[in-house]
Amino acid sequence: MDRRNFLASIAALPAVAAIRDDRQTPAAPPGAGTPAAATRSAAPRTGGLPRGKITRVRIYQPPTPNPLFNQSNMLCTVETDFGITGIGEGGSKDTLEQCAGTLIGKDPFRIEAIWQEMFIAWFYPPGREKTHALGALDLALWDIKGKALGLPLHELLGGSVRNYCECYGTTTVLPGPDGKPRPLADRARAAMDAGYRAFRMGAADVPAGGVYNTHDAVRTVIQQAREARQGVGPNGDWCIDFHQRFDFNDGLRACRGIEEFEPYFVEDPVLDQHALMDLPKLRKMTAVPLTHGEEWGHRWDFNALVENHDIDYIRATLPNVGGITEMMKIAAMCETHAVGIVPHFTGPVSTAALVGSLSTFPGPLMMEYNYGGRPIDYLPECLDWKDGKAYTNQRPGLGVTLDLTKVTQIGEVTETGRQNFYRRPDGSLTHW
Repeated sequence: MDRRNFLASIAALPAVAAIRDDRQTPAAPPGAGTPAAATRSAAPRTGGLPRGKITRVRIYQPPTPNPLFNQSNMLCTVETDFGITGIGEGGSKDTLEQCAGTLIGKDPFRIEAIWQEMFIAWFYPPGREKTHALGALDLALWDIKGKALGLPLHELLGGSVRNYCECYGTTTVLPGPDGKPRPLADRARAAMDAGYRAFRMGAADVPAGGVYNTHDAVRTVIQQAREARQGVGPNGDWCIDFHQRFDFNDGLRACRGIEEFEPYFVEDPVLDQHALMDLPKLRKMTAVPLTHGEEWGHRWDFNALVENHDIDYIRATLPNVGGITEMMKIAAMCETHAVGIVPHFTGPVSTAALVGSLSTFPGPLMMEYNYGGRPIDYLPECLDWKDGKAYTNQRPGLGVTLDLTKVTQIGEVTETGRQNFYRRPDGSLTHW
């Protein structure tokens, strides 16, 4: 064997799954097989990728599961017969199990084909819940590909275009040393001192379940905007989330009332159900930058608003939109129409994937981050974050390591699922 072929034959071997399980012997982590088996089945094909198939998907619950499906931190692993395991995050046990059937027996590197089959293999296109699970599995497939090639996600997607990803924090609402809530201006100043690009606040927040009078709340929003501007200073930035609390008329009043304080953006200024109707009108009636869509999934949800410049940023995020495969199509659409991206926070693995993928997006970008640099015990390696900024790294795939001793397995899929589709003459998929 010549040197070139020899090097190609071992290309996949260093890229073992970044999974730690102290309950297993080092020679046999879950889904990895023995080193000999990994060598035997990892015969490379063109480009150095090993030949093989997906054998199993496992589903894990983290120590502190998030009950909100659109911020799910449920974990999944996608195992292959050549010793590489991918890590994903999102979905629920039921939705992950249904989508996972599509993966079994497939070549894990045909990510687009797998995505298309997961999307159309059921009686109707997936709603937001199932798209979230689809996205979690898509993250794991990109993780496998990066590990197989020994490349981080951003290198697979063309390389980062920025030195770091700017962030805004959601932890600066923490109480002060005396245990009492800090004044809003102090919280805004603390965000700037911590290195964040922007301070973010809600619109006249009241305790959950409380009474919210939107007409009166507008006056409170305007006063709080004045305090936020005072806190961040003339060169700082702040943003506000209306949380879809306002009907159109009160939302418009609030937007106009805070224009002089120059928010970086106003998020979810109208009801989600009315967004496609109301945002184009609102765009013509106020100068504040607008963003929307943290609850949306498919690129078709965003398409009209982006094309018509009715929003300045989208809130599309991982895995909610269906994973990295779909996110990069949304990013291309935004780049085409000069619309920025401020992705909504979901879970820590997904946030690491956001940094890896959207660091390659050349348009305006700001991440939401709420861990404040605190370690996550079941993720020994995850996001590289410092002084209010998120950084790419050179770890392969998503750059995440999962400690299986600190999570609980709740599901497993090894059988092929529904295959309800047709193929065109060239082999591509179409609806049945």
